[in-house]
Amino acid sequence: MNVNLIVIGKLKEDYLRSACSEYRKRLGRYCTFELHELDECRLSDQPSDKEISAALKKEAEQIKRFAKGMIIPMCIEGKQLSSTELAEQIADAGVAGQSTVTFIIGSSFGLDPEIKAMGSLKLSMSKMTFPHQLARVMLLEQIYRSFQINTGGKYHK
Repeated sequence: MNVNLIVIGKLKEDYLRSACSEYRKRLGRYCTFELHELDECRLSDQPSDKEISAALKKEAEQIKRFAKGMIIPMCIEGKQLSSTELAEQIADAGVAGQSTVTFIIGSSFGLDPEIKAMGSLKLSMSKMTFPHQLARVMLLEQIYRSFQINTGGKYHK
């Protein structure tokens, strides 16, 4: 199976990069993993709704170049799943003939509606608010946990 992670923006803190690197290494046992870090559109300090919408559309054009297979956009209005339910979604994708699962994390302003509409599952991590850059680490951990669940590994216990 192939797992793609498309993210808008780059990680700034070393400790977050280190955590992501560790999960990427662990995922190598279970899948082919690709990370696509795309540039975030620069906005003014007090962006208007029109400016935000234009930036999201521009980011969407970048995202569409890499989005394939089962597409899972991360968005606040998405469905909240348990770790086991996410593992089932990933397993079901493979059974359904999807060789690639693509997760998408947008900018701090979210994702363009067109990208959300491409998703076969819109996913939310929580009703709580987390630092945007931490979402990448949390998602990678959950993807790794999903593979551990699906292969009967001990990590999930």
